[in-house]
Amino acid sequence: MTQDVIVVGGGIGGLGAALALGRSQVRVRLLEQASAFGEVGAGLQLGPNAVRVLTEWGLSDALGGCAAFPDALMVRDAHAGSVLGRLRLGQAMQERYGQPYATLHRADLHALLLKAVQELAPVTLQLGARVAGYAERADGIEMTLEDETALNAPALIGCDGLWSRVRSQMLGAQAVRASGHLAYRGMVRSADLPLALRAPVVTAWLGPKLHVVHYPVRRGEWFNVVAVVHGVLGQGHGGAVGADPSSWSHQAQAADLLCALGPAYSELLAMIDAVPAWTLWALNDRPPIRGPAEHAQGRVALLGDAAHPLRPYLAQGAAMALEDAWTLGRLLAHQGAPSADTWPRLFDRLAQARWQRNARVQQRSARNGSIFHASGVVRLGRNAAMAMLGEALLDNPWLYAGPPDPA
Repeated sequence: MTQDVIVVGGGIGGLGAALALGRSQVRVRLLEQASAFGEVGAGLQLGPNAVRVLTEWGLSDALGGCAAFPDALMVRDAHAGSVLGRLRLGQAMQERYGQPYATLHRADLHALLLKAVQELAPVTLQLGARVAGYAERADGIEMTLEDETALNAPALIGCDGLWSRVRSQMLGAQAVRASGHLAYRGMVRSADLPLALRAPVVTAWLGPKLHVVHYPVRRGEWFNVVAVVHGVLGQGHGGAVGADPSSWSHQAQAADLLCALGPAYSELLAMIDAVPAWTLWALNDRPPIRGPAEHAQGRVALLGDAAHPLRPYLAQGAAMALEDAWTLGRLLAHQGAPSADTWPRLFDRLAQARWQRNARVQQRSARNGSIFHASGVVRLGRNAAMAMLGEALLDNPWLYAGPPDPA
């Protein structure tokens, strides 16, 4: 039995929540169902809003040791190769928002968070712990694991992702929403790329019903490549019909991707050709969060993808999970040490502070997918808007200046 606050999920969101709580001297028991800590996937982007969180947690040096800091975001036509728009990153982003724009491997972000959490005395990490269910009482939470272990806690935080068991019990079973998009993911050493493709730039190639993004990671020694196309697993795109949509590791063939891309520009094809192996992932999400009750109820709160899963078209999935955790830490700092009776009020304040921003990011992410993949008149209008408005269209001050302080 334990009276520690329980955090379910040992990914980026769960580690962020444990770190925020532990830094506030709250005792935490983090439950991870896997037998070892680790992270799947490939690269991710962190805007100044997310870097600001890591900086305030004292992790800027650790980030600098594993990330890349691109000079620019370049948007190009996937077929013609023409430059559609450009946003200065690097020093310009630092001057504008006080923090840089970083790109890194997901596993490296996970590792630096894990190391920070392991150095906090109030946090206990428990592997091989799969949640069966929980019951909320007037004075706390009673959680049962699949091995029938019972845990008592004053509060529960679900950070267990899109397929969250905590969410299913708190809000009822709700099917995820299939986007109809598939993401091909790969990594390639910079040394194996043509010189023209090694520039420290985030490049987004836009085409009808597709887009490809590549950017440097691991101090620029590698490039992460993600190609998103329309399709269904097992229907011309790897895997098998009926394959588990929650898996990140379906079999993928470069030939399927090339067929979906069509007559792409030579530089884009060179990048695709350089990637030695691909994995395939079906993109799923949920409708935008509709109110604070979908973020927290009573002694139970949801953070990150468990509350507000995002399509990756604004590059804010990890950032919003980190912002959620940072906000929880800020509320604790303002409130002081919580008692068993104050967790419902604290979680309500967290939900009130976060749900509208998270919903806006969800909505903008989904809209970006439609804009990226546009064809016909919409595509022409998009290109004209980028040419006319320039950086003003690609920058996001409302987002990058965050996270907003909940005080």
